[in-house]
Amino acid sequence: MAKELTSKSENYSQWYNDLVVKADLAENSAVRGCMVIKPYGYAIWEKMQAELDRMFKETGHVNAYFPLFIPKSFFSKEADHVEGFAKECAVVTHYRLKNDPDGNGVVVDPAAKLEEELIVRPTSETIIWNTYKNWIQSWRDLPILCNQWANVVRWEMRTRLFLRTAEFLWQEGHTAHATKEEAIEETFKMVNVYADFAENFMAMPVIKGHKSENERFAGALDTLTIEALMQDGKALQSGTSHFLGQNFAKAFDVQFANKEGKLDYVWATSWGVSTRLMGALVMAHSDDNGLVLPPKLAPFQVVIVPIYKNDEQLAAISVKANEIVAKLKAKGISVKFDNNDAKKPGWKFAEYELKGVPVRLAMGPRDLENGTVEVARRDLLTKEVVNIDGIDQYVDNLLEIIQQTIYKKAFDYRTEHTTNVDTWDEFKEVLANKGGFISAHWDGTRETEQLIKDETKATIRCIPLDAVEEEGKCVYSGKPSNKRVLFAVAY
Repeated sequence: MAKELTSKSENYSQWYNDLVVKADLAENSAVRGCMVIKPYGYAIWEKMQAELDRMFKETGHVNAYFPLFIPKSFFSKEADHVEGFAKECAVVTHYRLKNDPDGNGVVVDPAAKLEEELIVRPTSETIIWNTYKNWIQSWRDLPILCNQWANVVRWEMRTRLFLRTAEFLWQEGHTAHATKEEAIEETFKMVNVYADFAENFMAMPVIKGHKSENERFAGALDTLTIEALMQDGKALQSGTSHFLGQNFAKAFDVQFANKEGKLDYVWATSWGVSTRLMGALVMAHSDDNGLVLPPKLAPFQVVIVPIYKNDEQLAAISVKANEIVAKLKAKGISVKFDNNDAKKPGWKFAEYELKGVPVRLAMGPRDLENGTVEVARRDLLTKEVVNIDGIDQYVDNLLEIIQQTIYKKAFDYRTEHTTNVDTWDEFKEVLANKGGFISAHWDGTRETEQLIKDETKATIRCIPLDAVEEEGKCVYSGKPSNKRVLFAVAY
């Protein structure tokens, strides 16, 4: 087949690129570093978006929209923030084109230079906090719980579909609170929402924890993260929630009158996930035959493929297939009946396997006679013949089993590839030969973390929220440490 994939074991990176393109998720565009998300890929993103949006609204958040362009001066107001993003910013300097007098197409009109350059948003804290200044006067105006679905630009030099692109889609929540305690509670609430989504919809186990100071979001006092492990033993940061303290409120002079009538600065959070989750979904579950999609996020959960030799057989199969479609839809199951006569059943089987459709039903004339249907599971690549009566309940149960099976496989992989080490030699040996998460003591200094990264490319992925007090010695420096942290090489 033209759609053959490079084997994961042969070249994981090429396998991933092949799969994203051949499963019609995305492709590179004419703009360097930017991608086109194709309809099938966007259908998965829409399902992610819908579930997350529902979860946000259930926790009291509302959607808004803020400008794509941010005045350059706004970035100068929060020093740590601008330093964190300065190297990734795309800058608009002019506002008009004109025909080249020499006949060489169009050129930038030098007379149309902006008085102040505009930054194409890499993230929206600055423009939003400048806006919040006009919205907040007293404690009665708080909290503000806004989210926006948007695109952002971070001028990446080395790009990879979904995982790292110059432009990507995401959501970013920005909340304002009257007290430090409320803001911290919000920060934890949203990282828990992300973990819930990752585990219960993406079927991807994650570890929640604090980022180290080196890895923290620019301008944050604390960053919480969910970290997932991909099938090549590398980690992927899959969502972050930031406690911003009063940094942005002070930078943009956002004050409010508290209940005692005194002026105070507002407390802030921000949090986000992006289309990077699409890359996580591919790498966490898929195999050499193509995508393996958890049923809750599959564009369609069931496909029915008729097997026939003539129009009369197709007509008879179609009657029964349409009955099954109606029953499945009544249970809220998304289903496609593929009666396209331009493609043979074998081609369709391979195509839907490649695209990760969780359940495939095949029906031929003999199935009609026997009152049966062939059911194929994408996750295990198994088939069985099932009675058509009650097929809707059977498939409904099967989809839940598949969701759980996919999660358990990823969970077991993570368990097998999480290793406690106590010496530097052990650390390097596990990293070189096994990969995955390494649980090790760290002395808490930025310097040690940087030296470990310089020597091994491994970084502290997080300090787990459930880390227990445990006296030990830093795996690198030998200095005292009171808990283990998680290291890994990461995307």
